[in-house]
Amino acid sequence: MDISSQEIEAIVKQVLAGMGGAQTSSAPAAYTAAPGGAAGDRGVFENVDDAVEAAWKAQRDWAANYKIEDRQRIIEAIRRCARAHVEEWCHKIVEETGMGRYEDKVEKHLAVINKTPGPECLTTEAKSGDAGLMLEEYAPFGVICSITPTTNPTETIINNTISMIAGGNTVVFNVHPRAKRVSADCLQALNTAIIEAGGPANLITMTREPTMENVDKMAANPKIRLMAGTGGMGMVNALLRSGKKCIGAGAGNPPVIVDETADIELAGRKIYEGASFDNNILCFAEKEVFAVNTAYDGLLHELQKQGAYLLNKAQTEQLVNIVLQPKKGGGHEVNKKWVGKDAARILETIGVHVPDTCRLAICEVPADHPFVLVEQMMPVLPIVRCQSFEQAVEDAVVAEHGNRHTASIFSKDVDHMTRFARVIETTIYVKNSATKAGVGIGGEGHCTMTIAGPTGEGITCAKSFCRRRRCMLAEGGLRII
Repeated sequence: MDISSQEIEAIVKQVLAGMGGAQTSSAPAAYTAAPGGAAGDRGVFENVDDAVEAAWKAQRDWAANYKIEDRQRIIEAIRRCARAHVEEWCHKIVEETGMGRYEDKVEKHLAVINKTPGPECLTTEAKSGDAGLMLEEYAPFGVICSITPTTNPTETIINNTISMIAGGNTVVFNVHPRAKRVSADCLQALNTAIIEAGGPANLITMTREPTMENVDKMAANPKIRLMAGTGGMGMVNALLRSGKKCIGAGAGNPPVIVDETADIELAGRKIYEGASFDNNILCFAEKEVFAVNTAYDGLLHELQKQGAYLLNKAQTEQLVNIVLQPKKGGGHEVNKKWVGKDAARILETIGVHVPDTCRLAICEVPADHPFVLVEQMMPVLPIVRCQSFEQAVEDAVVAEHGNRHTASIFSKDVDHMTRFARVIETTIYVKNSATKAGVGIGGEGHCTMTIAGPTGEGITCAKSFCRRRRCMLAEGGLRII
């Protein structure tokens, strides 16, 4: 199912006006007896082995007794349920995690609800010839372990649920501990919608208390056939060591280049929009800008015109000592206390008072500044003056750290666009727009919150969570030409 950015904007406005659809009942349903006798509260289990066992039994039922049209119907029920809870979940995420902006979370939710593909993307390939008929189709792995982040907790649950069950799988989630309550609310509501639409119980499960020990248990459990994780590279590397098939969405530090041919007004507007979106907690959000000398002053002006606050040198260094902290072994790392906080609250710490409408702080720094090299995940955007496009590319590659996650450029020079793309090698590459357009938020294409750069699947969908299986009918079977 696809939806335009204009339609998403209209729905956002409707939801924010309090007309986003009636809330479904939040009263808990009766406990469901999980296969094997363990009790699960609408998919929430006390024990990880019980959660896996319930999902495994549900997957046998799902694969054997439900057709593609059943998957479509149940996924549409999931979409309806999620739309009805958008306001509730967005408020709860901000309250529980203390990160991000409510109105931007609404837009993220609507994107994953409306633009995550279902089974329709599982296309069959066929080849007919004198030697017979060959079919290749997408088949389920079985039970998938999905690790979700605190930055996009329910968005990732919705997105991965649709993608994974569309492929005939079931899912055991290990959610982030700092978002466990809202994640449980989401999972239980989706399970209720699945059952009311005629689907099996426990298509998606989780443990009430998520831990890394649970992840280790799932990695060792033979009934888990695929590990999928959204988070930092430490988590991705841990999954890769499990010995199972893994899909990993790791960290990024997305650079933006603004060259001498760029539309500066457009660059200022879109960089402000993207870098301030949900207080910059998204891994694909703009994290640092490299502006060619002739575009630099104009870009600063346009960013301030959008509402950004320009820090002076002393304020910048004050802020470094607050929002970053020394890293063991040298360098800096993020002070997690400030991740995803509003720009106005961050600026208050150095005695700067701006209206709440100010969504972004910007600062002028050299290319080796900590704000450039550390993925800070907050609405503080460093801008580097570069003497040439070549220098901007060189500095951007260093800042991106080889994550190959996301990068963008503002330019009218196709040669510049191509040259940067070839050396940066990112999974997402956006020209002349905010980077969120690259995942379908205000841009074309389907949406995902699981951007599997490290393991190569890219912008994931149902295909990413399926196996390829070939069926051969020999001796010219069914060939009539």
